[in-house]
Amino acid sequence: MIMYEEEADRELNEAEDGAESEVSEAEDTELLKQALSQAREKAESNLAGWQRAQADFINYRNRSEREKADLVKYAKGELIMKLLPALDDMERALAAIPPRQKNLGWVEGVRLIERKLRATLEAEGLEPIKALGEPFDPHLHEAVMAGKGKEGAVVGEIEKGYQLNDRVLRPSKVVVGSGEEDEEGET
Repeated sequence: MIMYEEEADRELNEAEDGAESEVSEAEDTELLKQALSQAREKAESNLAGWQRAQADFINYRNRSEREKADLVKYAKGELIMKLLPALDDMERALAAIPPRQKNLGWVEGVRLIERKLRATLEAEGLEPIKALGEPFDPHLHEAVMAGKGKEGAVVGEIEKGYQLNDRVLRPSKVVVGSGEEDEEGET
């Protein structure tokens, strides 16, 4: 009988070990599933962070390139601003030449120099701002006085304005119509 009891004890112990190992395997499987789930979440989080960082870098690079292009595009503006008074003086000098001297050789030489200077500046992106007859635009024009003429329209230009690559370098100094009739009776 002792043998029978020992055998029964052994079978009972084996059954208990089998049950524990089934429970243990189920717990291990559940723990592994949880660990896998956490690892996937962490991997997705890392991937999303990397993608954001990559997008931020691309945006930074594009912004930096755009700023560099703008710097190159508008860097010459300061030099051109210094040349504009000389261009204005040449225009005034040519306009003040008496009619009987307009065909002299030196006058043509000065006109040629003025045209070359203007062509060089235009090749760099300088454009005159249209003013006469245009509606007054405070972004392009600086009103220095009011005069007779159509209300809100530019009726006179005191100093030419210029744009460099669509950016106002110097606004036009203009006379704006007050709505009063001018000498010809127009409103």
